[in-house]
Parts: sequence; structure tokens; C-alpha cells
Amino acid sequence: MATATITAGSPPKAPAMPAAPDTISTRRVIAFLAMVFGMFMAILDIQIVSASLAEIQAGLSASSDEIPWVQTAYLIAEVVMIPLSGFLSRMLSTRVLFTIAAAGFTAASALAATATNIDQMIVYRAVQGFIGGGMIPSVFAAAFTIFPPSKRAVVSPMIGLVATLAPTIGPTVGGYISHAFSWHWLFLINVVPGILVATAAWSLIDFDKPNLKLFNKFDWWGLAGMAAFLGCMEYVLEEGPNNDWLQDQAVFICAVVMTVGAVLFFWRVFTAEEPIVDLRAFSNINFAFGSLFSFVIGIGLYGLTYLYPVFLGRIRGYDSMMIGEALFVSGLAMFLTAPISGILSSKMDLRLMMMIGLFGFATGTWWMTHLTADWDFYELLIPQILRGCSMMLCMVPINNIALGTLPPDRLKNASGLFNLTRNLGGAVGLALINTVLIDRNAFHYARLAEHVQWGSAAAQTKLQNMTLNFEQTTGLDATSAAISKLSGMVQQQAALLSFMDVFYLLTVLFGTLGFFTMLIKKPGAPAGGGGGGH
Repeated sequence: MATATITAGSPPKAPAMPAAPDTISTRRVIAFLAMVFGMFMAILDIQIVSASLAEIQAGLSASSDEIPWVQTAYLIAEVVMIPLSGFLSRMLSTRVLFTIAAAGFTAASALAATATNIDQMIVYRAVQGFIGGGMIPSVFAAAFTIFPPSKRAVVSPMIGLVATLAPTIGPTVGGYISHAFSWHWLFLINVVPGILVATAAWSLIDFDKPNLKLFNKFDWWGLAGMAAFLGCMEYVLEEGPNNDWLQDQAVFICAVVMTVGAVLFFWRVFTAEEPIVDLRAFSNINFAFGSLFSFVIGIGLYGLTYLYPVFLGRIRGYDSMMIGEALFVSGLAMFLTAPISGILSSKMDLRLMMMIGLFGFATGTWWMTHLTADWDFYELLIPQILRGCSMMLCMVPINNIALGTLPPDRLKNASGLFNLTRNLGGAVGLALINTVLIDRNAFHYARLAEHVQWGSAAAQTKLQNMTLNFEQTTGLDATSAAISKLSGMVQQQAALLSFMDVFYLLTVLFGTLGFFTMLIKKPGAPAGGGGGGH
């Protein structure tokens, strides 16, 4: 088996974690729940500002070009920390790393609330994302280390629910908070829970011991390469679609730095005595496939969390509060499906469960290819329910397939890589979605405009009717008003058609991947955390 051969030739690690017994102490359960809550805060904060960027922009007197950096800075910093956390956790121990991450995240949240200009906010958000990113993989590693396989049906849905629910409800929660109080409370709300999580982590976590000797082998060049590679890739994917990709100087420079960083990073990964990220986990076929599926789930998770609000805002003219209320259904569906998916994961083939989830996803996005400008809450209800239920049906088996067969000494690095694939999937997905929306919008507008010209009898009849209508109702320059209205209708239809194209592509992606589940090996007895990995 792949995992056995890897462990045989690996350099000395931190002392291996003891096999988890069939019972688990109350202390560890409380420690784990505190960790899960910390992860929830860290993931929620990616999206919590997305519905309230206009309020933050006004409060900080920022330009429309600067304000997206409130989100981008957090994402770039977090994506660097997530894979790094595996090494740090082995060196410092889960207890020290998680406590520092929770305390640092809380302090950065408080600082973000005090920001008086956009530059301060971007720095504080980057610190918040970087330090907070250390909490996410630690939870996944702990779940498969301290809990016996018999408890997986409860633990896996819990972390799956948090990882998917937090970004989904982020815009809703953010919209409510900024409407009810002010944008400062988007960050202040983290302070008290953050202090409690940090305290609980320091007092209760006892899963492993530090191995400070690893500090002497810390690969600084590898870290520099990884930061340049992942950070610049996140920037290129965020900014590329709106700036004509490499035609923009900043995007071009970042693409060059990303390439150099990637070469340095991969060179160090394969030559350093203690690489900053251990890629050998990918030689476990189930981990490799699980990470691939996690990447695609990232596209679905972050892509649809982005697409629905853009549709409702651009086509329906909803504000952040109305968008949050309309999209609450997905979160509710996830919440209700989590316990069901936990029960199913112990009773049916995980590959079949994942296939059902992916086909459910494809059905929901296919439903959205019949979009019209009149679609509202009730028309979006079934696609959202399908999205929420399918997300949980996919997430639980993907976690178990990817991490459930790894030995404990590989889990910390592997969970960082696994979580990174989901975030990178989201980044790549958003970049592709934005690019398709922009390109297809221009294409459809050009095609539609060909039919709305002076030579078209139907267009002239429509224009005359609209002109008469404006003359009777407003008395303004009726012809100009009618032409403006007609142009707006063409733009709206072009936007709608581009949304339908994106949903069609997502349908093909999820439908195709549903068939790929057959290639995964049937997961055997779990090695991580269950005592079979030593």
C-alpha cells in the first residue's frame, strides 16, 4: 500500500500520536468543539465582508478599486498559511499553534474594527487571514487523530458542515450585522468568542507534543517560494478577469513572480531535508482523488456563493439584506442534511454517496440554465436546496476518503494540503466564472444588438410603442428614454445569457466528475486515528 512505503523511508518525525481508543474523554470533546468554533470564525470571515463592502468603502473613504482588497488580502494571506500550518503544528504542537492562531486572529479582528483608512484595513485583514488560517487544517487533522473510526459518522459531518456552511452564510450574517449595527461589528463580533476559544485551546488541547528540533531545519527558502507562488497566484486569479489578464502590468508582474516562486517552492519540496510542505501524501491514491474532488467542491462552494448574489444584485436589484434572506435556504439545507449524511456515510459506499451529491449539484446548476429576469425566491428554492443537500453529501465522503486512510504522522501536513485544494478551487473557480461572465456578456450583447437595429421591423415597432408610452406617462424626451430603456433590456438579456452559460459549464463539470467517482478505490480500514497506522 502507498502509505506504508512512504512512512518507511521518511526522516524522523515528532513522536507519533497514540492510537485513539474507542472512547474519548470529555476534555478532548470540549477541546475539539472549541477548535471547530475557531475554524468556523476563520472561514466565516472570508465572506462576512462581501455583502457589506459598500458600507466599509464609505466608512474608510476608499475607492472602488481599493475596496476589494479587504477580501483579497485575507484570502492571499490565508492561502499561504494553510499548507504551512502542518509543519508549524508538528514543530510547536497543536495546542501552541491553535492558541496562537486563535489569539492572533482575535487581536487582528479588534484592530480591523479600529481601522481609519483602507491601508490599515488591508494590513489588519492580511494579518487576520494569515494567523487565522492556522486554525483550519488543525481541526481536520485532530478529527482524524483523536477520534476512533466508530465516531467518524458524527465528527466528519460536523467539520464538513462548518467548512461549507460558514462561507455560504457569510454574506447573510454580514448583511444582518452591518444593517443592524455598523460595519465595525463585522470584526468586533469575533473578540469575545475568540478569547474563549484561545483560552479553551490552551487549557484543554493535549493531543500531541512539540518537536522544537524541527526549527533548526525550517526551510526559509521553501517558505519564500510558497508565499510568492500561492500569494501571487491568488492575486492573478482575483484581478485577472477584470483587468484583461496579462495585459495589466500588475497582473503580469505577479504572474512572473508566481512562476519563479513555483519553481523555487517545488525545488525545495523535493530537495530540503524537512520540506515546508510534504507532497508525498499525494502518493496515497485516495488522498490524491479526495484532493481533486475537494478542488472541484471549492469551485461549487465559492463559485455559487458568488454567482447567486451577483445575479440577484445585478438583475433583480436586491440589496445585501434581501440577498442574504433569499440565500438563507442553502445554509438551512446544509444544516439539515449534515446529520443524514453522517448516518449514510457509515451505511453506504462513500463513492456512491459522493456520486449522488455531484449529480445533485449538476441537477441544481442545470435547473439554473433556464433562468429568466423574473426569477425570485421561489424559483431559486429548488436549486438552492439541491445545492445545500448535495454539498453535504459530497463533503463528508470526500473528507473520509482523503484523510481517513492516512497514518497519523502524515495527517497534519495532509490536512493542510487538503484544505488548500478547496480554497484554490474557489479561487480558480471565481476567476473562470468572472472571465466567462465578462466574455460571454460581450458576445451575447453583440449578437443581440445585431437584431435591435434600425433595419429590424420588430425592433422599430417595439421602439415606437415604448416612445408612445413614455410620451403619455412622462412627457420627457420620449425617444431618448425609449432608446435607453431598449438598450437596458438588451444588456439585461446579455447578462442573463452569460449567467446561463456559466451554470451550463458547471453542470457539465459536476456531471462529469460524478462518473469519475468510479475510479476511486473503495476506502479500506482507516489508518489515521483508528490505531491501524503504526
